[in-house]
Amino acid sequence: MDSTNATDLWDRVVATQPDPATWLVIVTGVVALAAVAPRGLWLITRNAITIAHEGGHGLVALLSGRRLEGIRLHSDTSGLTVSRGKPAGIGMILTALAGYPAASLLGLAGAWLLAAGHITALLWGATALLAALLVMVRNAFGMLTVVVSGAAFVLVSWLAGPAVQALFAYGVVWFLLLGGVRPAFELQGKRRHGGAPDSDADQLARLTNVPAVVWLGFFHVISLCALTGGGRWLLGL
Repeated sequence: MDSTNATDLWDRVVATQPDPATWLVIVTGVVALAAVAPRGLWLITRNAITIAHEGGHGLVALLSGRRLEGIRLHSDTSGLTVSRGKPAGIGMILTALAGYPAASLLGLAGAWLLAAGHITALLWGATALLAALLVMVRNAFGMLTVVVSGAAFVLVSWLAGPAVQALFAYGVVWFLLLGGVRPAFELQGKRRHGGAPDSDADQLARLTNVPAVVWLGFFHVISLCALTGGGRWLLGL
């Protein structure tokens, strides 16, 4: 790729695009809510939140100096991230902490990009993150899930017009913001009935001697604040 083409490509990525009409932004939010609220559909769409969840664990593990062994994504929407390093300490705490807030924080970052008009940057950035995640996935279903997700972003980025790109980007960000809220409530329900004894909240409790309910409350605060702030950005408030 010569310097001229590289410059053109960079200009395309960082360029700003016009926002869709407010009513279209609301429609994408309603569609995203419809993908999150019904239990039957959620059992399928939750896989996307699991990708963000396990990706959050993996990214923070690397940033905190741990060795990332691999990530597995399962058809029941569960996942597992394995890293090597000290069994306790700040690195392990941050790694365990990163999963539940990941989708919400990604949604918040995406809302900020969309509010600034950087639709193309969001689509390409998401594609890059999925490509990086694919390298660390260690099972067939996980690879299939990430490849299909990445392919959707690539196709929209290269083949769709600006209007379709905008609607797709807004729909994805709404889904991350809304879908990031539900897992913490699901975990709360499981723990109420004695389930999920090795959840992220329980691991954090063992690592920090802070009760799991406090960490669960932290997950709620992050997801709800991200939804509120990100929603305001998306709606131009």
